[in-house]
Parts: sequence; structure tokens; C-alpha cells
Amino acid sequence: MNASPEATPTSEASVVTDRAARYGKQLVSHLSRRSGGEWDAEKYSGWIQLGEHGRADVQALGDSLSLRVTAPDLETLERLEGVVGTHLVRFGAKDELTVGWLRSNGERGGQFRFDDAEG
Repeated sequence: MNASPEATPTSEASVVTDRAARYGKQLVSHLSRRSGGEWDAEKYSGWIQLGEHGRADVQALGDSLSLRVTAPDLETLERLEGVVGTHLVRFGAKDELTVGWLRSNGERGGQFRFDDAEG
């Protein structure tokens, strides 16, 4: 019996905020400048192309912002978690947003808070 090929690595985060749509739109607008993306104001959702193969899906869900990052490999996934996570916590500094990623393989991904992003 052949083993099935490993699925494309993904990572998800749910960020608690009462301004999910605002932050989602800002994140998509900012990060999509380089490779593309779009925010749908009626559906409160969007996507961002992150380089050649990476992608982020963003969905405002009432009191939280749902994030999903897809990448071709775990190394790229880790880097993209950082790109999305650090930008979002900077945008939400006044609200002290935190982003904690959980990967599709069950491992905990990057964890980001504003004090970590100040650099």
C-alpha cells in the first residue's frame, strides 16, 4: 500500500477583536500590494497572494478575525505566519491583538503579540 502524498501545509489563527472587518481589510490592502489580493466588503473576507506559492485567506467573523495561510513547505509556512502575524499585531497595537497559529500537522506555529513585533 502506497502512502498518500503529504497535503499542502496550512496554518490557522483566530484573532479576537471587535474590529475584525477593519483589520481584515487593512491587512489585505497592505499585504496585497506586492503580489495581489482582494477584500470583499460585502462578505467580510479576502485573500492575499504571498509570493509565488503562498496565500492567506482572511475572514471577519463578528468578534474575531480568522486567518489561514497556505505554503508549499513548512519553512515557507513559518515565514508567512510571521509576515501575516507581525503585520496584524502592528495594525492592532492599540487593541493589543495576539496571533497564535496552529498548523495542519497539529503543531503549534508562530505566536505574535505587539511587544514581540516592535523590534
